[in-house]
Amino acid sequence: MIKEHDRIVLTADLPEQGLKEGDVGTIVHVHEQGKAYEVEFLTLDGQTVAIATLLRPQVRPVGKREITHARQLAER
Repeated sequence: MIKEHDRIVLTADLPEQGLKEGDVGTIVHVHEQGKAYEVEFLTLDGQTVAIATLLRPQVRPVGKREITHARQLAER
């Protein structure tokens, strides 16, 4: 089960938040035993990009053999 402070991977684009599938976030709150999550997405220098409420199918745990990949955010 995914728990608070775990890193997760986004499984679908969230264009309204400027987020893309594969972006990595951190769980800041778990709702109803994992039915939904509050997830914070940060730039690599620590600035918050978005805090989103996401359902279980929209996130997945980080795999042991995965590596973080950087991408430039679009201007807003």
